[in-house]
Amino acid sequence: MAEIQKNALRSIIIVGGGSAGWMTAAALSSLLSPESVNITLIESEQIGTVGVGEATIPDMINFNAMLGINEAEFLKATNGTFKLGIEFIDWGQKGESYIHPFGNIGVDMQGIDFHQYWLHAKSAGNSSPLQDYSMCAVAAEHDKFVLPDTNPRSVLSHLRYAYHIDATLYAKFLRDYAEKRGVKRIEGKVEGVSLEPEHGNVSSLTMDNGSQIEGDFFFDCTGFRALLTEKALKVPFTDWSHWLPCDSAQTVASERVGALLPYTKATAKNAGWQWRIPTQHRTGNGHIYSSKFMGDNEAIDILMDGLDSKPLGGPRKINFKTGCRETLWNKNCISIGLSAGFLEPLESTSLFLIQMGISRFITLFPTANVSNVVRDEYNKQMLKEFHQVRDFIILHYAATQRADSPFWNYCRNMSVPESLSRKIDLFREAGRVFRYDDELFSKASWIAVCLGQNVIPKAIDPIVSSLPHEQVKHSLGSMQNAMKRAVYNMPTHEAFLETYGAKPV
Repeated sequence: MAEIQKNALRSIIIVGGGSAGWMTAAALSSLLSPESVNITLIESEQIGTVGVGEATIPDMINFNAMLGINEAEFLKATNGTFKLGIEFIDWGQKGESYIHPFGNIGVDMQGIDFHQYWLHAKSAGNSSPLQDYSMCAVAAEHDKFVLPDTNPRSVLSHLRYAYHIDATLYAKFLRDYAEKRGVKRIEGKVEGVSLEPEHGNVSSLTMDNGSQIEGDFFFDCTGFRALLTEKALKVPFTDWSHWLPCDSAQTVASERVGALLPYTKATAKNAGWQWRIPTQHRTGNGHIYSSKFMGDNEAIDILMDGLDSKPLGGPRKINFKTGCRETLWNKNCISIGLSAGFLEPLESTSLFLIQMGISRFITLFPTANVSNVVRDEYNKQMLKEFHQVRDFIILHYAATQRADSPFWNYCRNMSVPESLSRKIDLFREAGRVFRYDDELFSKASWIAVCLGQNVIPKAIDPIVSSLPHEQVKHSLGSMQNAMKRAVYNMPTHEAFLETYGAKPV
């Protein structure tokens, strides 16, 4: 036991604030006693953060639960709203739209996926879109919300949700949480990084005031600058821009207007797409595009023309490259957030990848003498997460039928990773989807995007295709009517936030 204590980590340094830094600090401070491990976060008020709003996926609920955060207090502090899915507009073809909902779509019957029954009904003339059989999608379309029912027999048990939050307020909320649990914050800029001559580990940081900060373990949360990961440790970056050619974003917040929608909007444009993220006090907007196919001025015009309310200030440009580090844990340093890699927020996975980076570290929490076996396992698992999210985002571009601009022609004709092409081919041939290695996105998610963007299977499941059309029609109609009745009785999204105690004072 004495030897274990001798080799224990005594000091953890987090470089950079924002969502990545303060999520890391909050999670570690919730589990580690300040008497045993000193946690220090270094950030500078002079360095801004990325984004004017943040959309999440349901896994964020697990992160908040781990921290013991009250949901209503969290929403009140971040001006947060609920999110039931994402509406994709003009992605398959111009003039078309679909919702990628959280939760199940329909109910699987006799061990066969629901979408096979939907395809069978569609072949007989059923015109109801797939999303009409999703509780989340139907509620979203009517601007309604309620928490899921814990009774598995209730149609409301099929609801799943996430959040829209103000990312800046979220970082402040977590900062307060972490500091109450002993995290020390240092204001200032890191000017230099010193490495051990023998092993190459990070040993200390030199601040802009000349002071030295030493630590046993470091987290690089410095965003695209990757101050420790790239500049000091020289960790290579794997470029995925062949498959995800967008490299620029213009962002702006706008006034809140109209009903408080419980879903994100992602509208395809001539050379990229535009997001709309509704929070309680304002709307976050951004236009992601490829500089190879569109200039900045045109991108700004498209962004501003696409707003549905008065802008709060002028647009801000962000340059990025899609991809990730070859290793995310190098020496005694882990990169979290944008320093680890960037995948555009098309499916709201940014905070999820931060969350996974933190939770994987906690699961593999090391001694001061970090084992290569532990480090390799972390990198294997995290790179798998990045690759699986990458493939799902590429799917949206590769599954387009648009031929109205050079950008969409490129996306339609580009080669895709073999791991993705195999999935697309299997779905197109037989309507089958399989999940591998506990991947993030469910079968329902793959089905929603494939069918939403007109990747139609050549054949229906042979067992389902033999069923009488009237039998299938009756089953689907019963599901649809049950969902409509449930949504009719739901409160509006805004009314629920009010009664839930989640409205800011």
